[in-house]
Amino acid sequence: QVQLVESGGGLVQAGGSLRLSCAASGRTISSYGVGWFRQAPGKERNFVAAISWSGTNTYYAESVKGRFTISRDNAKMAVYLQMNGLKPEDTAVYYCAANLYGVGSAGPSTYAYWGQGTQVTVSS
Repeated sequence: QVQLVESGGGLVQAGGSLRLSCAASGRTISSYGVGWFRQAPGKERNFVAAISWSGTNTYYAESVKGRFTISRDNAKMAVYLQMNGLKPEDTAVYYCAANLYGVGSAGPSTYAYWGQGTQVTVSS
C-alpha cells in the first residue's frame, strides 16, 4: 500500500509561486508514474501534470504549460510541482496520485493511489 501526502499549498497573490510536494510512504514509488490533479469548488477533478517513473517524460495540461513544472526525486520518494505565474483560476485543491504502470497519464482512472489534497488559493 502506498500513502501519499501533499504539502506546500497556501494563499498567494496572482503572479506568485508555490512549490507543492507529494511525499510517499509505505512502498517505494520509484517505478510508479505520478500525476497532479486539481479540483475547484463545484467542478470536476482535472489533470494538471504527470511524470513517468524515470522522470524522462512529463505531460502538462494546456492551461499550465510554461508555468508549472513537475519533477521527482526517487531517492526521496517525492514528486514536486513548481507553480509559477499563478492565476486566480489556478485556485483549487491539488492532489497527487500514483499509478502502477510507470507512465505519466492524464486519466484519473489510471491512478490507484491518491493523496488527501492541499489547498492552493490565488488572490487577484
